[in-house]
Amino acid sequence: MRDDSHLLTGPSTRRRFLVRATVLGLGSAGAARALAACGGDESTESEPADGPTLPVVTGDPSAVDGYGLAQRFPNSALFVPGPQRLPVSLVIDGTLSNDGPDTLEGFILDLDDNPVTDVVATKRSEGIEVAYYEIRVELDAAKVYTLRLAGDDGYGATFEIFEPGDVPTPLTGSPMPALETPTVDDPKGVEVVCSRTPEPCPFHSITLAEALDLGRPVAFMVGTPAHCQTGTCAPGLELLVAESERLGDALTCVHADIYRDAAGTEVAPAIESLGIDYEPIIYLTDASGTIVDRLDAIWDAGELRSRLDKLLA
Repeated sequence: MRDDSHLLTGPSTRRRFLVRATVLGLGSAGAARALAACGGDESTESEPADGPTLPVVTGDPSAVDGYGLAQRFPNSALFVPGPQRLPVSLVIDGTLSNDGPDTLEGFILDLDDNPVTDVVATKRSEGIEVAYYEIRVELDAAKVYTLRLAGDDGYGATFEIFEPGDVPTPLTGSPMPALETPTVDDPKGVEVVCSRTPEPCPFHSITLAEALDLGRPVAFMVGTPAHCQTGTCAPGLELLVAESERLGDALTCVHADIYRDAAGTEVAPAIESLGIDYEPIIYLTDASGTIVDRLDAIWDAGELRSRLDKLLA
């Protein structure tokens, strides 16, 4: 199985785009642990997380009993206290699976295995190849947590909430940086302004800075579709193109590829300044240019549509 998000290991940069979005032939125990970046860190063994007894899986238990959880979100310095989005996929027999009911119940534990809050995971699969479960929850303390879902293998998915000062990327609630992203008329030294094929996407006529100056909500997508045609970048961009056509002038969309060079070895200056180490991302800003929402790593047509409708409401 190919990687869903792209890993940058070229000689021109030390930045790595972390692969936290898929499982490469791992059993359920291995799938439950945070995945290491390609050629990078190795995962460490851990014991299954204890906690309250999980409820019985609804739907077909034989299809999902004992599954692992694959984190479809980066496990880097990303999350800060407040609302969280935790997309995960089910792993059965070492592969990402589309089996499973429409919803799963579960809970979140802290590092000492104390219950923190219950969660409901909603299955998402519209317009994408592999389903994931959308989980949204409020976590107000900077610490390590473990997500557990009904019927999982006991390992769950572990992640960390950081203090805002320790997170280098733009945070929800802060102004979106007015980046001078490449355009068709002014590529700003970038060899490929848009790697979408066979035609570039329509989101390269103005820079992000110019879009923010329009005083309208903006969807800014960062991602390189040429490097993950069947992963998440290419499908995610196509879904944004469809939403742009649906919403018209109510929403301004801007897309920026990750790389300066066509070979994909050097990060573009505008992207470097964001401090990110993964793709794809969609930042959603209101008319004032404030980041009000963000979709990381994976989204389907339904979740994207609902977040954009909320933005424009």
